[in-house]
Amino acid sequence: MTTRLERYEQRYRALARAIGKIGFISRGSVIARRTSCGKPNCRCQADPPQLHGPYWQWTSKVGGKTVTRRLTAQQAALYEKWIANGRDLDGILTEMDAMSAKAISFLLRETQS
Repeated sequence: MTTRLERYEQRYRALARAIGKIGFISRGSVIARRTSCGKPNCRCQADPPQLHGPYWQWTSKVGGKTVTRRLTAQQAALYEKWIANGRDLDGILTEMDAMSAKAISFLLRETQS
């Protein structure tokens, strides 16, 4: 029979293994922009307008400054995967923190006995 502490440790180790399966990560967001050019006879000025694009952009904070990069559709798909990986990593780390807090609380109670 496993103890509560052993269950916490097993879950913590499983989460640590899951980190090794995460690929590259990125922070930020990817958006598809559609724009009008301003030429009077262009389709983007029609009613209803048919805007140009999509133009893919990645935006993130780097060193405290906002950085924006134009992307191809293929690059946008890669960034979306990397951003999802970053979110997965954040979730795993949050759960590891919770498991650690439970284990610490359990161990501290045990040492008071």
